[in-house]
Amino acid sequence: MSNRKQPFSFDRNAYKQRHRIENPFCRLKDFRRIAIRDDWLARNFLAAICLVTAIVWWIL
Repeated sequence: MSNRKQPFSFDRNAYKQRHRIENPFCRLKDFRRIAIRDDWLARNFLAAICLVTAIVWWIL
């Protein structure tokens, strides 16, 4: 906030890098199956993540 007595310090470069990492995870969670971890087996979940990342990469 602009009226804060001691400004909160943060590293702009680190914040930009963090934003770059968090965006793909948010895009993955747009798919319901990934967000709620619907699969019982880890291999099925990994396969779903691979499919979703391929779809996201293809669309973008």
